[in-house]
Amino acid sequence: MKKTYAYNHQPIKFDFQQTIERFFVEEIPLFKFADKGSNLILKIKKSDMSTFKLITVIAKATGLEQRDIGYAGLKDKSATTIQYISIPKQYERELVKNLTTEKIKILETKYSKFPIKVGQLKGNRFAIVLHDVTPSSAKAIESVAKQMETEGIPNYYGYQRFGEDSRSYLQGKEIAHSGKKLKGAKEKLLVSAYQSYLYNGWLANRIHLSKIINAYTIEEASELLNYPEPLVEVLAEQPQFFKLFIGDDLQEYPFGKSYPIQDFKRASAEFQSKKFSPTGLLCGSKAKRALSDARHIEEEFDDDELYSLKGDRRYAWIYPEELAFKYDEKQQQMTINFYLPKGSYATTFLEEIGKKSLKRVTTPA
Repeated sequence: MKKTYAYNHQPIKFDFQQTIERFFVEEIPLFKFADKGSNLILKIKKSDMSTFKLITVIAKATGLEQRDIGYAGLKDKSATTIQYISIPKQYERELVKNLTTEKIKILETKYSKFPIKVGQLKGNRFAIVLHDVTPSSAKAIESVAKQMETEGIPNYYGYQRFGEDSRSYLQGKEIAHSGKKLKGAKEKLLVSAYQSYLYNGWLANRIHLSKIINAYTIEEASELLNYPEPLVEVLAEQPQFFKLFIGDDLQEYPFGKSYPIQDFKRASAEFQSKKFSPTGLLCGSKAKRALSDARHIEEEFDDDELYSLKGDRRYAWIYPEELAFKYDEKQQQMTINFYLPKGSYATTFLEEIGKKSLKRVTTPA
């Protein structure tokens, strides 16, 4: 799926490779651990190893079942990452004795009354090294990134979600439509890739129509979108880039309760204050759908045959934080440090800056 970029700057050239030397991510827990309880909390630094592989290694070292090992989020193999893992406290000795791989380093241990569960994290801090960055590109990257820190970015799923060939969502769609119960983590990942594909399509569509409303006159936008002029006029009056529709689900940011939009003025003010953000549908069982005009747009990217996974809603618009830059003109390397809320992709942020896909296309030998 081709993304629609929100910003209008010219593409900025840089070289990006997701490797353990150039891509660093640190998980930020949702809450502080109490340092007492029946669960051992491990702060682990790993490289060249996926989270699933890490869990396999820990299970082998301790004799635990993989289901007894807690984690908050998945981290890529091609990176140096710090994340938190939980195991029952009584297996600490076996872990220390049998964990011998150099790819894993335990940085810190604490204890907790409860094991870590998927989703229990606040966000992630990233440090990414870009190569082939000219002085003019370095200035442009810093300028655009700071603008994005203020105004926000679309919260697309990254290319990593869709497999090596970017087509895993097709398998997920087939599995979802089979009506069978999902078996194992792989099938769940494939179906979630299909969920994500539909969401990305919806978000690209909303970015596209927002760009039209921002760029054209009321009459021109009305004709291009086939919307009545009074609706376009009301949408154009909203000062923010991402236009809100009646019935959109607006949720407290970065977490909290949501409500369907009925008053444009109130919703727009809350969105601009960064206290609320619109959400997009992740279709599935018990999913909360948008209403009214927003639902009319959303329906094209819904699938009522997908009920094997629980549905949800995902923030459509997020804000990078804690931006910092370090530029080495001699080496033409730039390191960008930033924070994103959970579930967001660093590569999506970089793609919005560069106006290009960062997925490397490999050609057969």
